Amino acid sequence: MSETTQEIIERVGLIPVLRARNAAQAHAVVEAMIAGGVTIVEVTMTVPGAVELLKEFKKEYGAKLLLGSGTVTTAAQAEATIDAGAEFVVSPSLHPEVIAATKARKKLSIPGALTPTEVITAWNAGADYVKIFPCSAVGGASYLKSLLGPFPFLKLIPTGGVTLATAASFFSAGARALGVGSDLVNLAKVDAGTPETVTETAREYLRILAQARQRRKE
Repeated sequence: MSETTQEIIERVGLIPVLRARNAAQAHAVVEAMIAGGVTIVEVTMTVPGAVELLKEFKKEYGAKLLLGSGTVTTAAQAEATIDAGAEFVVSPSLHPEVIAATKARKKLSIPGALTPTEVITAWNAGADYVKIFPCSAVGGASYLKSLLGPFPFLKLIPTGGVTLATAASFFSAGARALGVGSDLVNLAKVDAGTPETVTETAREYLRILAQARQRRKE
């Protein structure tokens, strides 16, 4: 039986956030991440031609790459990106109409929130996960752990300031997956002609998360 979107996200443990300047750069960095074993990408609406790029990735990689859309703030954007191939929809903030539009299409909804009130409001509005953004700016892993104190049932994805150095601490604090930006989706390395650096970083993230999962079981 094929894996669900939720199973893939929790198995890989990373949602790389793509903010490329053009399609060529986007393709190169995604290719490098896939080579390192990371088979998920969130294409943000800030990328020029984001919807077209999603369609290209869908055509090129099919089921090999789990596609999501990011920085989605309207129901129309959610619908357009889902039509283009997005299986999950991410927002930096809380938009009930985006959650509703995503759930109506039977896709995974990941709104952004920060305070306890926002987080529980997002969850009660139908979120599958809640993106805690900007997590590092308000205490990082310790903040995440604090949120899960009163709300242990929440499925949280910290984003903002996630690095190789902080990944394990976020995971041990209870993160279900990590939203990771330029520390992994390193456009400068691609531009410099060293995409293998991105591949190595992808492998290193997966190694750190595998160790963190092992520690959780012990």
